[in-house]
Amino acid sequence: MPADVRPDDDVFRRARLDKLTALRGLGIDPYPVSFARSDLAAALEQRHADLAAGTDTGEQVRIAGRIRAIRNSGMFIDLHDSSGKIQVFSHKDYLSPEGIALLKLLDLGDLIGVAGKIRRTPRGELTVNATGITMLAKTLRPLPEKYHGLADVELRYRQRYLDLIMNPQSRETLRRRSRVVSAMRAWLTGRDYLEVETPMLHSIAGGASAKPFITHHNALDIDLYLRIAPELHLKRLVVGGLSDKVFEINRCFRNEGLSPRHNPEFTSLELYEAYADYTDMMTLTEQLVAHVATVATGGTKLGYGGAEIDLSPPWPRRSMAELVLQATGTDFLAINDATSARAAAAHLGCALNGAENWGQALEAVFGARVEDTLIQPTHVTGFPRDISPLAKGDRNDPRLVERFETYVYGWEVANAFSELNDPLDQRARFEAQMQARAAGDEEAQPLDEDYVTALEYGLPPCGGLGIGIDRLVMLLTDSPSIRDVIAFPTLRPR
Repeated sequence: MPADVRPDDDVFRRARLDKLTALRGLGIDPYPVSFARSDLAAALEQRHADLAAGTDTGEQVRIAGRIRAIRNSGMFIDLHDSSGKIQVFSHKDYLSPEGIALLKLLDLGDLIGVAGKIRRTPRGELTVNATGITMLAKTLRPLPEKYHGLADVELRYRQRYLDLIMNPQSRETLRRRSRVVSAMRAWLTGRDYLEVETPMLHSIAGGASAKPFITHHNALDIDLYLRIAPELHLKRLVVGGLSDKVFEINRCFRNEGLSPRHNPEFTSLELYEAYADYTDMMTLTEQLVAHVATVATGGTKLGYGGAEIDLSPPWPRRSMAELVLQATGTDFLAINDATSARAAAAHLGCALNGAENWGQALEAVFGARVEDTLIQPTHVTGFPRDISPLAKGDRNDPRLVERFETYVYGWEVANAFSELNDPLDQRARFEAQMQARAAGDEEAQPLDEDYVTALEYGLPPCGGLGIGIDRLVMLLTDSPSIRDVIAFPTLRPR
């Protein structure tokens, strides 16, 4: 027996199979092709909001949904559709003998269609007096017990359909996610960004520092990589002049561990704008996130994990070295070599492998001592060149680049650059990454010769931005795990 099936499920299923046989014995198709409905429950409630208790309208409607409660031997049924709940009154004064016979074969969870007249009961409940009931899908498994719902978190993720039936909050979370993505798309297209699509199968795993998934194309007899980022293809489109502003809402894949903030496949927004730089991307990030938050939640102030977060622009801009200095008293900008940087990081309690360069040592201290403290939205600037192979160098310090990451509640939710468009510098950066790769860094980026060739045809000055949609939706729905905001998260097989 599967681990997610209760011992008594077989008994309940047998009883429902018997009812299925009885339905067919009555000449009723338990799985008909369609049902023409006239209204959703919420629309009826809105239309008759002023209907007085005890009033009949005489209006004929056709509704459909799932049975979530049956009272008085079927006389009263709570019917739920995608918009809400409405009560159905089933009585022999209105139903045919065939309808009464069908009524006796209904179970919680069944999907039915109802034709009848709208009224409001003396107790104030909007109700449909059923004149006809149509079986739309006979369910063979019982729903979880009503008052405890679906409490098993693991089961909620594995059987998301059951989670959505039982938990209104789960439905609202995923609906809010849809509103977030739609708001992003509308906001960008309204500012002349062109939405594009780029490949999900890459011959070179580039555009980010991450370990890829590998697959094989039989006809070409070559290994391919699931996309870890769309960056290099999007910038090729800017080189080609398709548009000065492009974006993609894309699914990416990284062969890494799972955590409450990491799933092997995730959704991000990436955009590129010619003739802009990373400071323009900071302003854009603030405006876009504030707009999306307002559309999804009604404002820019929200609660997450007990903290009050204000997404109203503008957001503070602080350099990585400045934040580390403030948190630890150690000034990495006064340290010029990798050995001393590693020693400083080790002294501050960071776990190192002993091969870190200056930038990696600074990043390690930032991750250990600063990240978790950035609760309010903050743009962290001044990233080391060592860990930023695709970003343009800082105008004042050759050790740094024009890059920022935006943190909220201690998480990175956005990453942006002034894009590196010097093909010779880009080749040198890739070669340094290849050396790191040869030394054992599996996440170092490989050399993409075609991308360097594209740069030799000229990429205009360009700002680029990536926003993690999953993490942003977590914040906007007060969800503790990334699995709550992904309809079908990756899980270990049972």
